[in-house]
Amino acid sequence: MAKNRQTPPPSKQSLIQYARAWGENPFPPTLLATLVAAQHLRPFQPLPMLFPPALLFTTYLNLLDYKVDAAGVSAAWSGLYLLLAAKRKQKFMQKWGARGIVRGAAMGLGFTNMVSGGLVYMIGKRRGDDGEGLAV
Repeated sequence: MAKNRQTPPPSKQSLIQYARAWGENPFPPTLLATLVAAQHLRPFQPLPMLFPPALLFTTYLNLLDYKVDAAGVSAAWSGLYLLLAAKRKQKFMQKWGARGIVRGAAMGLGFTNMVSGGLVYMIGKRRGDDGEGLAV
């Protein structure tokens, strides 16, 4: 007779664990770079277009297993973009057009990247001398 063993319910992740997983993921900076490029490529605006290459570089760093450093750089560039985008004012009706929705999504994603990347950078540890990888 087989005993009915109940598996324990999966533990729920805390908000810190979600933020850490988001900060270690290479996809959010890539998505933010896409939204920034979509917003500022046409008409071309040179200052905001400095952000997509930097954000794509953080994705590259993350894929090279420099997760803590990539999270810190991504948090810094996301915060800078958030400051730049918040400086520009929009009329109420322009917020609900296609450009306004993309701008809002980019600002929200930039804020999320800034918080989660900053968290990973603050609590993360780099590789040890033995090369054992990331100890987050």
